[in-house]
Amino acid sequence: MDTAGQTGTVPSSDLVELLQRVGSRDGRLVHLEVISAREGRTAEWPAWADPDLVAGYRALGVGAPWVHQVAAADAVHAGRHTVLATGTGSGKSLAAWLPALSAVRGGPREARPRTGSIASYGRRPTVLYLSPTKALAADQLAGLERLLSAAQIRDVRVTTCDGDTPLTERDWARDHADVVLSNPDFLHYSLLPGHRRWQRLLSGLRYVVLDECHAYRGVLGAHVALVVRRLLRLARSMGGDPTVVAASATTAEPSLTAARLIGAPEEEIVSVTEDSAPAGRRTLALWQPAIVGGWPGEGVDLPASDGQDEPLSSGPRRSATTETAELLADLTAAGARSLAFVRSRYGAEVVAEQTRARVREVDPDLPARVAAYRGGYLPEERRELEQALRTGDLLALATTNALELGVDVSGLDAVVMAGWPGTRVSMWQQAGRAGRAGADGVAVLVASEDPLDAFVVHHPETVFGVEATTFDPANPYVLAPHLCAAAAELPLTDGDLPLFGLGGTELLEELERRGLLRRRPTGWFWDIARPERPQDLTDLRGGGEPPVQIVEAATGTVLGTVDGARADSTVHPGAVYLHQGRTFVVDALEDDVALVRAESDVSYRTKARSTSSVRVLSVRQTSEWADRDGTTVVWRFGDVEVTSRVTGYDRRRLPGLEIVGSYPLDMPERVLPTTSVWWTLPESACEAAGVGRDTLPGALHAAEHASIGLLPLLATCDRWDIGGLSTALHPQTGQPTVFVHDGYPGGAGFAERGYRAALEWVRATSDAIVSCGCADGCPACVQSPKCGNGNSPLHKEGAVRLLSLLLRCAPNGPGPD
Repeated sequence: MDTAGQTGTVPSSDLVELLQRVGSRDGRLVHLEVISAREGRTAEWPAWADPDLVAGYRALGVGAPWVHQVAAADAVHAGRHTVLATGTGSGKSLAAWLPALSAVRGGPREARPRTGSIASYGRRPTVLYLSPTKALAADQLAGLERLLSAAQIRDVRVTTCDGDTPLTERDWARDHADVVLSNPDFLHYSLLPGHRRWQRLLSGLRYVVLDECHAYRGVLGAHVALVVRRLLRLARSMGGDPTVVAASATTAEPSLTAARLIGAPEEEIVSVTEDSAPAGRRTLALWQPAIVGGWPGEGVDLPASDGQDEPLSSGPRRSATTETAELLADLTAAGARSLAFVRSRYGAEVVAEQTRARVREVDPDLPARVAAYRGGYLPEERRELEQALRTGDLLALATTNALELGVDVSGLDAVVMAGWPGTRVSMWQQAGRAGRAGADGVAVLVASEDPLDAFVVHHPETVFGVEATTFDPANPYVLAPHLCAAAAELPLTDGDLPLFGLGGTELLEELERRGLLRRRPTGWFWDIARPERPQDLTDLRGGGEPPVQIVEAATGTVLGTVDGARADSTVHPGAVYLHQGRTFVVDALEDDVALVRAESDVSYRTKARSTSSVRVLSVRQTSEWADRDGTTVVWRFGDVEVTSRVTGYDRRRLPGLEIVGSYPLDMPERVLPTTSVWWTLPESACEAAGVGRDTLPGALHAAEHASIGLLPLLATCDRWDIGGLSTALHPQTGQPTVFVHDGYPGGAGFAERGYRAALEWVRATSDAIVSCGCADGCPACVQSPKCGNGNSPLHKEGAVRLLSLLLRCAPNGPGPD
């Protein structure tokens, strides 16, 4: 949800010309798509709207609302759950705040004392706004304060309340705030468990605003849906009757997404999807990094891929981060205000560092106008960066997707995306940061070293269209801990079963058998004798481990945080850590703290090495594929235990990242209980297919990597949401085996989706490897950026032969040669 702002500073035609000039030299500019401008359509202000609010909007330059804003606001005002799914910069905020703030102002000035009834009569209406990120909530607060100031409204009290909010400010929010801006994490860990202290807010709750709800997909989406349902349940029990208004980017089936978030029938949701806001001309460039010099261009003799006249890759290419830094430097030198979206925190720091180095050669003052922005920064540092970007003090910002979701950074000229963001929605959200408020904008998608990226830039048609946001609140691994939390908040009864998608009491009875719930005549209660808090049974973001603080040893300054699950591989002793262009080396990692020291001259980076093993706990489903010769491939899906340990790290010299040294580490084992899909086949069949004992480990390893890279085509996941293991002889299966498992405790449904779509998955994996023109395997086919074994061993041709064997055995397969 965003507000209007100033336009860009450099004509988009000049930036397009720059991209064509740079990209035409060696074919890096694969495709250029131009989307025509669109005029806006306005409507009259609703008669029910508070006149002071209308005057405030007019003072801010909104003379008349867009047609879609009025359609959504009318539905919300009428008490209908509403989802507004329109493009970036279409002013979705107004559709929520106009009815919400009008209701607050139209209610009693102060809540009347209760007289024993929990009815909401006489209570001052309240509003709760939820966003995926703290940055977006802070941005919305700034926008609301500008609106209320312009409207000269002083009787509406607005504040943010999240994990960074001091206790005294939380007390004020509980006692006085009419509008509270927060996030699902704060609800889960603080507000809902302490709901009795928030009774004033909940009993008067009139509207719940779910911003950027398309971001809630996969495991996070399932968690957030259950948090929202718990919120609505408590509010209704206290006499509130909240109407939900959801804001989303353009997606397929937005009403279904909203219905699944709040646990309501789809027919009860009003969906507004026609975007009537003006839009400038948008230019999207699809970009593939240059091939590294010296590549011989010789390929192995592999069969042609269906529908592919030419291979998607003909050799190793420069990294997407290096290419992005170069483009960002070119744009900065041209005076453009730009964002670069990078997939990882480390990558954002690297892009900012490389961009500073490049622009320093043009103007020694330009590096000060380039910065990084990512999770793990302290709140005050994030706010300073956001403000500097708004004012233009910063020209370039390398960021993670933390700035994808609605933060008002109007006036940008260009966006560069380092790698496919994972979904079309995310890509257009990121691209839409440029050219907001009807201005022209330019966006560049730089393909990373990933099979999906190579496919996308060579198939522009895959970029367009819309997709549904998918998540499964009924996943028992996600649902069970939320049922425990709900029972602690208010005893569960049979009347709550439909809200949580339960057709019966089986899951509740299982929780009772495990000693988590107790059954009484009045419902299901949390067992208060247990030592843990029910909200601590799950982590909305999927990690499950506390964050590790990164502290500068010499000063005691907290530089940031890193997820606990990633700490062993990112801030182990000896690791290089980057923070806003400064380089640190980790001295120690203990007690959830990484102690670092500043180093001004570090000519290397570090990458961890690890080992892992998979133990099968139970098999839930089994299927067999067999050809006419009797060769049988067995597919299984079930519960596994993944044990991993970081064993050492490599130092890699800049800029080429060649290994210059390897060092051992003594780190603890990490055990992940999860779900997996795996397939096995006889060693004799592998030999008959031309994959002998010497090449079998590398062939299985390559097939595993490619499978992980292609599963996101079929499941709503990212390759970082899943992991895998391959072995020529697994101790439990007794055969060559490939595992692909979910990366979340208890599973997330991705591996199960792979099991159900096994044939389509194998075909896509085989095609991706065959269509790549490299000789021995590259990041666009069988190499993996997350491999703990340094991508060794790998055997590309062997992987093709194994996958061909699987397809020969598959139902309706080609049969034996």
